[in-house]
Amino acid sequence: MSLFLAFLGVSFIVIATPGPDTAITIRNTLLGGRAGGVSTALGIASGQTIWALATSAGIVALLVASEPLFLAVKYAGAAYLVYLGVKALQEALRPSHQAEVLAVAKPSRLTAASAFRQGLISDLGNPKMAVFFASLLPQFVPPGQESFAALLGLGVVFAVMTFTWLALYTTVVAKAGDFLRRPSIRRVIEGVTGTLLIGLGIRIATEHR
Repeated sequence: MSLFLAFLGVSFIVIATPGPDTAITIRNTLLGGRAGGVSTALGIASGQTIWALATSAGIVALLVASEPLFLAVKYAGAAYLVYLGVKALQEALRPSHQAEVLAVAKPSRLTAASAFRQGLISDLGNPKMAVFFASLLPQFVPPGQESFAALLGLGVVFAVMTFTWLALYTTVVAKAGDFLRRPSIRRVIEGVTGTLLIGLGIRIATEHR
């Protein structure tokens, strides 16, 4: 029980620290409403569950050990974050009159399926999750327990915690939706989010393991 409580504490600190998952969830809530944010959070949690399964099966260890494969995942994930960031900046730089027209004509321009896909791809494209799961989860497996089931269970708990936290973000942003969707406010948020996503993508691409 003490190991599990320690795992919950470490996990909460990691999850509550803003990063790509938080940025994408906030942006997709503004684009697709609460459904868009929740779908994004579900996609992110699904990606983490896949990482947990891969860690339990030993696949992540092979990924981390293989430099070419690790770099391929890292650069692909970084490129996807930069792509989403560029799209956000394009929205931020859109002329005011066009932004107002789009806001009225298309109040929800992001489908739940697209939001889920963005969350899933952004998480699976982040190799830091592979390193994180491979290094963190084994430390909290009680001695004598079956490794596969224990690792998978901890990974699923982490994914559920992530979904719950991001769903709370979504609820707060959705309740402030009318204010945040004002063209001027929304353009500022898109600009900040786009810059953040591009910066995170560049950092992932350039940093060492």
